[in-house]
Amino acid sequence: MEKIRLLRITTVPISLHVLLRGQFRYMLAQGFVVHTMSAPGKETQDVLEEGAQHHIVPMTRKITPLQDLFCLWQIIRIMRQVRPHIVHTHTPKAGLLGMLAAWICRVPVRMHTVAGLPLMETRGAKRRLLEVVEKITYRCAHRVYPNAKGLEKFIEQTLHVPSRKLTIIGRGSTNGIDTSFFKRTPALEHQAADIRARYGIQPGDVVFSFVGRIVKDKGIGELIRAFRRLSEASSQKLFLLLIGAFEQDLDPLPPDDYAFLQQDPRVILAGFQRDVRPWIMASDIFVFPSYREGFPNVVMQACCLEVPCVVSDINGCNEIIQQDVTGLIVRPKDADALYEAMNTLLQDTPRRQAFSTAARRYVVANFDQQYVWTSLREEYYRQVVDRKVPRLDMST
Repeated sequence: MEKIRLLRITTVPISLHVLLRGQFRYMLAQGFVVHTMSAPGKETQDVLEEGAQHHIVPMTRKITPLQDLFCLWQIIRIMRQVRPHIVHTHTPKAGLLGMLAAWICRVPVRMHTVAGLPLMETRGAKRRLLEVVEKITYRCAHRVYPNAKGLEKFIEQTLHVPSRKLTIIGRGSTNGIDTSFFKRTPALEHQAADIRARYGIQPGDVVFSFVGRIVKDKGIGELIRAFRRLSEASSQKLFLLLIGAFEQDLDPLPPDDYAFLQQDPRVILAGFQRDVRPWIMASDIFVFPSYREGFPNVVMQACCLEVPCVVSDINGCNEIIQQDVTGLIVRPKDADALYEAMNTLLQDTPRRQAFSTAARRYVVANFDQQYVWTSLREEYYRQVVDRKVPRLDMST
């Protein structure tokens, strides 16, 4: 009997490395033959270290029709060589090209995960184009996997995808979280203290943190306005710690916001960090005011590291955080509401501590990585059986 050949595709390699970290090693241990595919990038080596056979196709995250046609041809050529039993795609461009190629090659099982939709914050002709792209992707896929309940509802109601085609793996999340890795330890506490000392943060100072791309859609403008208002009103010294990279070419911040982040001494720009744990722990309150998400890993990470959270009321965030039990939830795009929530936690240390303990407990119980991986493996087996793929070894 043959082993199941699995091909996982994302647009860029950082998605394979960060968003799906550990899955390939796990599936290899379960007897799968694992192939991966993405555009070139420095994270390619990290993917190879998990044991997957990696294929490079020069996909872009922008609308590039000629380049996309060339990539589609390359993906088809690779699929005909690999002959995967399952193709599983993530991210919009990889979803479109990967599902089209898999449909053309008649791959037996075609799966696409949705972890956030750019079209949610797009209007006009571009939105209509993105809707067409998603519908083509879903039409080519046998099943579509939103990674949050709110996202599932949006896809069903807005894109008119029948509910029978939609499935959520486990209780949500694309990769779950390694709750033993994202756990406070004395060593991490020491690293966090070093970070605070490096930037002159004193014991009585309060640090608000954010992890993610520093772009408009992440609510950075509202975060800046709320932080500036808090700083003016508070007797304590406040810092804003941003962990992530700017993407001014894709989703630029307004010039005034960009200048504030670059010039204000209260702002700490940490850039992209391979290990965000000590950086999150160096803060007192985690703030995630994003406009749209799938199921944000960074919120689960902050919860597991016992840093209290303020998040926007969007799918994913409002499935991780329970209002006034494990954190605070505010309306998206509302700087005043964000200010009130940040001020509440700034003033109420016992509440911060209560949220921290409850949040870790909730995430460990519902989104542990091993549970998500096991649920995904079982879904692969279920689809192989349902699609009547013959002569496959499903023993572990």
